[in-house]
Amino acid sequence: MEKILVVEDEVKIARVLKLELEFEGYSVHSVHDGLEALEEIRSSSWDCILLDVMLPGVTGLEVLRRLRAQDDQTPVILLTARDTLPDKVSGLDQGANDYITKPFQIEELLARIRVCLRSAKPAHVQKEAEILKAGNLIVNIKTRDVTRGDDSIELTPREFDLLVYLLSHKNQVLNREQILNAVWGFDYYGDTNVVDVYIRYLRKKIDIGDNQPLIHTSRGVGYSIKGPAE
Repeated sequence: MEKILVVEDEVKIARVLKLELEFEGYSVHSVHDGLEALEEIRSSSWDCILLDVMLPGVTGLEVLRRLRAQDDQTPVILLTARDTLPDKVSGLDQGANDYITKPFQIEELLARIRVCLRSAKPAHVQKEAEILKAGNLIVNIKTRDVTRGDDSIELTPREFDLLVYLLSHKNQVLNREQILNAVWGFDYYGDTNVVDVYIRYLRKKIDIGDNQPLIHTSRGVGYSIKGPAE
């Protein structure tokens, strides 16, 4: 579980961010000033830091400067209400990975977090992620080959993206909104039943013959993919 530190002096915003990120499966801790942030950075390791620029005491940019001075390359996304070009340039020059201006849509922030987390992974971890498995189901993301046992499976592009998303969150129940945002995009305005339709398409191709079913329904919640005996 990836760990995210939220540094935000507005307590209500910090609380909302914590709830949204935890709902997405992240482990989240929030603090409300720069000194607390520096203490948390010294005492724990983090996969990503959401850092408000305008903090009481030690500013967000000063926290970032000290972080980078210690050669700590933890991904940092700056949060600020200031949208002027010099502010953006200053933050990026200090070593920020990204910059998002308040108010923002949570879906955009989540997408930016995912990009930062992917780019921060070592090359060998990214390479391993090119092959996804559940039981005897194997998906090669790079070649887009899908096999189950000795059978090759042909999927449409959307079916493939859906399968990859399920496999990337193996054993985790995903609701329709999560799946829609990840596979169709957060700006999709169609019927959420499209998820159910494509799950049926996948089942007909993946869970066939004598193979043990991999795609599971949690009634009233969503869908998950599990390997046998998991």
